[in-house]
Amino acid sequence: MPRLSPLVLLPLVVFAGLAGLFLGGIYREDPDALPSTLLGRNAPVLDVDPLENVAAIELDELTNGSVTLVNFWASWCAPCRVEHPQLMRLKHEGIAILGVNYKDDPEKARRFLDELGNPFKAVGADPRGRNAIEWGVYGVPETFVVDGKGKVVSRFAGPVTEQILERRIRPALETATTH
Repeated sequence: MPRLSPLVLLPLVVFAGLAGLFLGGIYREDPDALPSTLLGRNAPVLDVDPLENVAAIELDELTNGSVTLVNFWASWCAPCRVEHPQLMRLKHEGIAILGVNYKDDPEKARRFLDELGNPFKAVGADPRGRNAIEWGVYGVPETFVVDGKGKVVSRFAGPVTEQILERRIRPALETATTH
């Protein structure tokens, strides 16, 4: 009887490994959630450039005792337009939102805010994307809930729709308030 080479089993082993990874991804607790290493940790410093004619982000904004949202956005980002009404709604409810303008032209960013309204307590520009890297941002829009001590409570990647606002952001704001 001929002997089988161990290489014959290699495709089967590779297939089994890939199938395991695939199934692990499907059966996560929240398949739409992207992992974040910041949850429960201190938020990185927002070392951003000022955006002319808009209130600038101060260094102590995330540790002043107030729950804050940090929203990474850009004027060229279509989903940022989709979420904008929800951000305006939160602003009118008294929620502090810091806007980090990601890799954008400053003039276009100001026009975006002039056109749609400014939901942000303060805005800073991240022209090279360094802050986004520090925060682990995958793309814009992306929103973080930070408690008054500067700890990241929640992160949502994608536009904040009305459904996301009610199911993800508001519960995270409540959690951040009770910390």
